[in-house]
Amino acid sequence: MSEEKKTPEEEVEVVNEEADVDTEAKITEAEEPKTEADQISELETKVAEAEDRYLRAEAEMRNMQSRYAKEQTQAVKFANQKLAASVLPAVDNLERALQVEVEDGAAKQIKDGVEMVYKTLISALEEHDVKAVGETGEAFDPNFHQAIQSVPADDDHPADTIATVLQKGYVLADRVIRPAMVAVYN
Repeated sequence: MSEEKKTPEEEVEVVNEEADVDTEAKITEAEEPKTEADQISELETKVAEAEDRYLRAEAEMRNMQSRYAKEQTQAVKFANQKLAASVLPAVDNLERALQVEVEDGAAKQIKDGVEMVYKTLISALEEHDVKAVGETGEAFDPNFHQAIQSVPADDDHPADTIATVLQKGYVLADRVIRPAMVAVYN
């Protein structure tokens, strides 16, 4: 048996014929009609996938709405934080002014005026849920207080309590605007 030698043109024709046979086989496979059960199964799968996508999209929308509502609530709740933080130095200065002892009548009138301004300002802050934190004798809480000094504890003053408030701290709702600077018994 001798093998015939083919010319390059003949080899191309053989390859083309084989490709045509493969293409025809693929077309025939694709054109085979699916059974009704296969079609139903395929459609049920597509419906299940679509329903799953719908439920996921709906859940995502609900999550976005609740997240947006929570952010809105937080924004409203803490809208006054910057204003309160910028007013606190004025409150501190008014408190220092009220600590000065005065004796003559004119100075007492000025001090009374300063006290009225101070009370009005504190009232306005409290009205907007801004409250002072840090009182002498209170338990030290690092969430609301910043220890600047430590003082030796004794029988009358237990450890981890505030000895002296050097600067009042303030909170807005449950958020610290400024921690109280305190001396703590150790």
